[in-house]
Amino acid sequence: MNDEFKAKLIHLTHCRGVGWKSILRLLQSDPLLQHLYSLSSDQLQHILQLPAYHLNEFKKDLQTIPIQDILNKYKREHVHCISYFDDEYPPLLKTIYDPPWVLYAKGKVGLLTYGKKISVVGTRDPSLYGYQSLEKVLQPLLSERWVVVSGLALGIDTAAHKLALESQAKTIAVLGSGFHHIYPKQNELLAAEIGNHHLLISEYPPSQRPNRWAFPMRNRIISGLTRGTIIVQAKERSGSLITAEQALQQGREVFAIPGPVLDERSTGTNRLIQQGAKLVLTAEDILSEIYVHMEYDCN
Repeated sequence: MNDEFKAKLIHLTHCRGVGWKSILRLLQSDPLLQHLYSLSSDQLQHILQLPAYHLNEFKKDLQTIPIQDILNKYKREHVHCISYFDDEYPPLLKTIYDPPWVLYAKGKVGLLTYGKKISVVGTRDPSLYGYQSLEKVLQPLLSERWVVVSGLALGIDTAAHKLALESQAKTIAVLGSGFHHIYPKQNELLAAEIGNHHLLISEYPPSQRPNRWAFPMRNRIISGLTRGTIIVQAKERSGSLITAEQALQQGREVFAIPGPVLDERSTGTNRLIQQGAKLVLTAEDILSEIYVHMEYDCN
């Protein structure tokens, strides 16, 4: 892939009015994006089928965003732009329905292609039982050099990242915003440490502010990066269950830690087990399932 094509693809992810499907349509129409900057409004409308307002936003950004200046800035800030067509792009993530066209990364990019990764998500308001269960199940995996993938949210996500740091293991934080707007703000120092010594990634450019719709989208990356996702405490309606649903749609394993029936924070995980998620009591419950899939993939 040449630099000009990659710059154009990155440019598209900075433009308002278009999303994953719009970029797909542009690539289907012009696989090398050779004519991107010369397309008329009528031609763009024919390809994209967008409402007039969104089309005008897109056309304006396509004409005015100084993408080369932005790329130079990213280089100075040590922001890596990894496109779907790059060798550094995580192979497992490529297999999901809608893999990000570009991943923005800070830190140790090699973790993206590291084989032993496990996702962990859970409630933002864990009980002591939740924290203790997380440590019991996750610590043996960290001792075997598994990389923890989570979403930097408060509660279980934060605890999983910190447990990896304390165990001298590695962790990947997937953001629902750009690097310049860490959310939640309480985790800015944690994000800085992960970006310096581990890996921060986002499908959104660094200038992108947090938006509520972006976080469910972020969840598909958390599950898509790994062969399995551990759910530690989740209410019946929660972002963690969205991640579990994404994992199932992607053909990945879902591991749920059961909890007390009187605690609403266990209702979601217990329901997942009823619906076929694997009940997890120890790390071995996870490893026995994951290694079977890894061996299958190698055969």
